[in-house]
Amino acid sequence: MEKETRSSFHDQTRRDFVKKSSILAGAAMAAPYLSQAAQTNYFSGSAGVIKIALIGCGGRGTGAAVQALSTKQNVQLVAMADAFRDRLDGSYNEIVESMKKTPERVKVAEADKFVGFDGYKQAIAKADVVILTTPPGFRPIHFEEAIAQGKHVFMEKPVATDPAGIAKVLETAEKAKAKKLNVVVGLQRHYMTSYRELYKRLKDGMIGDITSIQVWWNQGALWVRERKPEYTEMEYQMRNWYYFNWLCGDHIVEQHIHNIDVGNWFMGKTPVNAVGMGGRAIRTGPEAGEIFDHHFVEYRYDNGVVMNAQCRHWKDSVSKVDEEIVGTKGRIFCDRGQIVDHKGKTLYQFDRKMHNRPYQAEHDELFEAIAAGQFKYQDAQRGAEATLSAIIGRMATYSGQLIEWDKALKSGINLQPAKYAFDAPPPVLPDASGHYAYAKPGITRYFS
Repeated sequence: MEKETRSSFHDQTRRDFVKKSSILAGAAMAAPYLSQAAQTNYFSGSAGVIKIALIGCGGRGTGAAVQALSTKQNVQLVAMADAFRDRLDGSYNEIVESMKKTPERVKVAEADKFVGFDGYKQAIAKADVVILTTPPGFRPIHFEEAIAQGKHVFMEKPVATDPAGIAKVLETAEKAKAKKLNVVVGLQRHYMTSYRELYKRLKDGMIGDITSIQVWWNQGALWVRERKPEYTEMEYQMRNWYYFNWLCGDHIVEQHIHNIDVGNWFMGKTPVNAVGMGGRAIRTGPEAGEIFDHHFVEYRYDNGVVMNAQCRHWKDSVSKVDEEIVGTKGRIFCDRGQIVDHKGKTLYQFDRKMHNRPYQAEHDELFEAIAAGQFKYQDAQRGAEATLSAIIGRMATYSGQLIEWDKALKSGINLQPAKYAFDAPPPVLPDASGHYAYAKPGITRYFS
C-alpha cells in the first residue's frame, strides 16, 4: 500500500464542495441507461455473471458478501483479500456455510485468496464489483484502486479517518462519475423504508422548517482482542483496529456517523463548524488505545440550526440509538417512525409491515442497477460529507477548539503510517507501561 498524499481537493472551499457534491435526497439519483457500448464493460464473465471481490474479511465484510450473493442477480464471489490469513479463512468458511443452498455462487480458488497489505490490487482485478470492508483507514486507497481499475463499488462507512483521506475519496468520486461506475456506501438508513417515508413527509412540509436536531449512539462496551507475544505493534493495532484513530477514527466516526448522516440528509446540507467535549471516563486502560469513550458535539449549520450529537461506550448505562428532528410544526422520531405535532398528536406513524432489511436492500438496489446497465448510485460524495462531519466532531472534542469545516477539509491532516508493513512502526506507539498517548482538550490543538 502506498502512503496517503495531499490532493488538489485541499484547495476546495466548503461552498465549492457543497456545489459539486450536493446531498442526495434519497438512496439514489436517477440516471439514464448507458449506451450498449458502455454496457459491454460491465461484466467480465459469461451469461450475465457479476463477479465480486471481497476486500476485508471481518464480520462486516463477511455479512456484506453474503448479502451481495443473496441478491436476485447472478452474482459470484471470485476473490478475497485480507491482511490476515486466519481472518480470510474464517470469512470464507462462514460464507460457504451461509450459501450452502446455492454453493455455485462461491467460486474462490485458492490462488484467488490474497493475504497481506497489497493483496487488494490483485483481488480487485478479478471482479466486476468490489466490496470494501477493511478498517476505514484503508478505504481511500482501496476505493482509488477500484475506480482506477474500472470497478463498481460497495464500501462501508466511514470512508476515511482523516481530512487527507476525505480529499482522496472526493477526488476518486469524481473519477467514478466520469466512468459511470456505481458506488454505494453502507449508510443504510438511506435504503430503509421507514427513513425514506419520514424524509418524504419532511419534504412535504409536515413538520415545517427544521429548528433543531438531536442524534444519539449510546451503548455499552465493545470487543477487545488480547495482545499475543508474537504480534508486532503493527499487527496488534491492526487486530484491535477500533482503538486506533489511523484505522478507525474513534467511535464518533466509525459508528455515530450513521446518526450524524441522518441529520445532514434531513437538513439537506453539511455543518459549517463543530464544538464539543469528550474524554475517557470509563475506558482508560492500555487496551483502549487512544480513543475516547464519550463525545458530545454541537454542530451548527449556515442557517443557524444546531444539531446536538452524543455518543458513548459505557457499560450498564442507558442505551439509545436514534435521531429526533424538530420543526416549527412538529417533530420526527426516527427510530419509531413517527411524526407528531407539538401537542403530541400523531401526524404520521410508519407501518411496521412495510419494514425492509436495509443491509440487504442496499445490495439489492446496487446489483439490480448494475445488471440493467444503469448508472444510478453516487454515494461516495455523501459518504465523504458524513465522514468529514464526524471527523470535525472528533477534532472538536479532542482539542476543545471550534473546528470549521473549510479549515478541516483544506488542512491535509493525515493520520496514516509512512509504510504499511507488519515490521513497520504505526503512527502511535505505547509507552513503557503499555499505555498510548491520547488527546487532551486545551492541550491538543489543530489550528492556531
